Amino acid sequence: MSVVRPFRGLRPSRDFAEKIASPPYDVLDSNEARNLVKNNPLSFLRVVKPEVDLPPEIDLYSAEVYQQGARNLRRLMEDGLMVQDSKSCFYFYRQIMGNHSQTGLVASVSAEDYDNDVIKKHEFTRKEKEEDRIRHIETQNAQCGPVFLTYPDTDILDAVQQSVCAGEPEYDFTADDGIQHTFWVVSDEKTSSRISELFRSEIPFLYVADGHHRSASGAIIARKRRDANSGHTGREEYNFFLAVIFPKSQMKILAYNRAVQDLKGRTPQQFIEEVSKKFSVEKTGTKEPSGNQEFSMYVGSDWYTIKPLAGTFPGDDPVKSLDASILQENLLQPLLGVENPRTAAHIKFVGGIRGTAELEKLVDSGRYSVAFSMFPTSVDQLIAVADSGNVMPPKSTWFEPKLRSGLVVHAL
Repeated sequence: MSVVRPFRGLRPSRDFAEKIASPPYDVLDSNEARNLVKNNPLSFLRVVKPEVDLPPEIDLYSAEVYQQGARNLRRLMEDGLMVQDSKSCFYFYRQIMGNHSQTGLVASVSAEDYDNDVIKKHEFTRKEKEEDRIRHIETQNAQCGPVFLTYPDTDILDAVQQSVCAGEPEYDFTADDGIQHTFWVVSDEKTSSRISELFRSEIPFLYVADGHHRSASGAIIARKRRDANSGHTGREEYNFFLAVIFPKSQMKILAYNRAVQDLKGRTPQQFIEEVSKKFSVEKTGTKEPSGNQEFSMYVGSDWYTIKPLAGTFPGDDPVKSLDASILQENLLQPLLGVENPRTAAHIKFVGGIRGTAELEKLVDSGRYSVAFSMFPTSVDQLIAVADSGNVMPPKSTWFEPKLRSGLVVHAL
């Protein structure tokens, strides 16, 4: 069963939460982050992307960058802008984006559960990205960015969340991007015990939705510190990492679209003829597919609906039946030479939040020749892959809204 526990959150004083809270480190490049912090000296980007305070030519993986992040976190604490709670608490965190609302439990979760697959994964991690997160955490002695987890809904836990969130929030603000962020503190020990017990009794598994490298680095640090501590008890903070845990019914996955630079010497008509060997192709003008196993393809200034022909993929395989796999195996790899989506330089992945206009822009500019609008992967598909012990194809899911960094930090 899942182990979640409250912790003494390090978090902004109420008056400064909106100024401090920032987008996560991995949705902005360094230049975008520098622009965002120009007029906000308190932005938590100075902690999670500390290169913004250093010369643009700085090596992003130099010790100076990690040390700058640690200095910036200490400064927020020394100035009294971020204060650690005096007792262990859970927290609830609600985000509202347009007509979508999601509320998750902020908790520390067990690194041992991660190692034992009680916390299930659906992606491979890359060693260099793990090492980056490890260095951030160890230099700051804190986990500043939460992992995004999900679980199958349970009415009892939903009722606890609704009861807490009927009360006065600690923070409530709308960020520049129009997303509302509301945050409640659960300091009542009876309620905290109830939440922990419900996870132990009702939630057999948790699933990583987003943040595979953050969770992997948290587990690696736990193992390292455990092995170095002759008095290890299992209760130390390093045995747990920061997470926000959402019921699956509230999760919103957007499409993760694709654009490819060239047609390998084919004209658009020749390319369409090749595609027709594995897909039905119809010029419809439809920019977004209506369901799974359907794609909208933009090529030669026109939108086409394409659907895989019978027998071109195994429908009973939880991975190979995913739209990302179907497109990769039947079109991107054989026709466009995308051998490895993780490393191929001529494919671009476009988060669905940017819409199909971005796909048209890429192709119409002449820099790309074809684009594919995908149907979003479902949370049930994600869970099915994780339960099977397999991993999803790269760039299968795009989650929105993104969790803000800096609302609460797990100090080790």
